[in-house]
Amino acid sequence: MSHEAPGESNEWYTPAHVFEALGEVFDLDVACPTEGPRYVPARRFFSEGALEREWSGFVWMNPPFGHQSTKVTWLTKFFDHGNGIALLPDRTSADWWQDLVPRSSCILFTKDKIKFERPDGSIGKQPGTGTTLFAAGDRARSALLRASSLGQVFQHISANAA
Repeated sequence: MSHEAPGESNEWYTPAHVFEALGEVFDLDVACPTEGPRYVPARRFFSEGALEREWSGFVWMNPPFGHQSTKVTWLTKFFDHGNGIALLPDRTSADWWQDLVPRSSCILFTKDKIKFERPDGSIGKQPGTGTTLFAAGDRARSALLRASSLGQVFQHISANAA
């Protein structure tokens, strides 16, 4: 799921090349479009009610890109779960981004703006911003490092290590 522009559908698919670069099979996709998965290599899918349900295993999360409070709710649950990869827009100056990025194991800024797919298979317009992949946990960190062909990966350095 993703969101191209305000007022448009939340039904957007992450392109296959993202998953090919990550080289992972997820236990759970927590924000699957209601028309079903297209490319997400996951064993289970939540299309509705994911924020109220318990998550388990290695999670893929590409939530609706709506309002800031929506992103905060999804990312808080994601980081509380602590095991998976989340895809969200680059909003490096936004409070939600600044507040929550320190909880990630590492982040990957895609070098190209990801063009998401509509349910009919057509490709959406180039989004106004880029995309950030957030890692929660060691397995996710390894996947983002493996997917460095998608862009630049940054790992957190502890203030104590400096």
